[in-house]
Amino acid sequence: MEELAREAGITVRTLRFYRERRLIPPPRREGRIAWYDDTHLARLRTISALLERGHTLNGIAELAEAFDQGRDVGDLLGLGAPTEETPVRLTPEALADHFGDQATPENLSAALDLGYLATDGGEIVHISRRLLDVSAALVREGIPLADVLATGRQVRTHAEALATLFTDLILNHPDHTPEDLERLRPLAKSVAEAELSMALDRRLRQQALADTPDRSPQPQDMGPGSSDT
Repeated sequence: MEELAREAGITVRTLRFYRERRLIPPPRREGRIAWYDDTHLARLRTISALLERGHTLNGIAELAEAFDQGRDVGDLLGLGAPTEETPVRLTPEALADHFGDQATPENLSAALDLGYLATDGGEIVHISRRLLDVSAALVREGIPLADVLATGRQVRTHAEALATLFTDLILNHPDHTPEDLERLRPLAKSVAEAELSMALDRRLRQQALADTPDRSPQPQDMGPGSSDT
């Protein structure tokens, strides 16, 4: 314990307090000897970094619980590692830097449930750099992370439907194989991107029309001598 406290730059008393609050996992014991490892040191450094960023001990405890209950990265990548997406390794404090006060236990749990995040010792793995960057950009625009994650869940439902449509289109023809599906996937992405672009154009035009004041002539604007007959 003394060695761990010294490496982490804290007092033994503080370390005992963190253990009592379950901010760090229990040590491995051999008889009366308690062994701590790099995972404990990484957690202590994370606690210090989050405290410096203004997080409370209660909030850190909830985050630690979410980390400990999260899906392991082996399980996440075992579902099928993305062939075109690049996973990103993050420390908990780096994740807090991306999302600030939006990095709450509730949002972390939602991201873990979606499969966006997994844990790997003292690190967090995000399944897609592109999704991480887009999520952080939306949060910087003032959109709550909870809303971003809820929308991400809906987008996934529609994306699964689009993937099924394209898969059926290719594989329902007897001359095509799963290898053809992989070869032709850029075509599916191009169609989805083009349709989304045009759909956004339509929504933007509709919104512009809705925001334009109604300039239809009113009776009082028809000039002298006007009448309703």
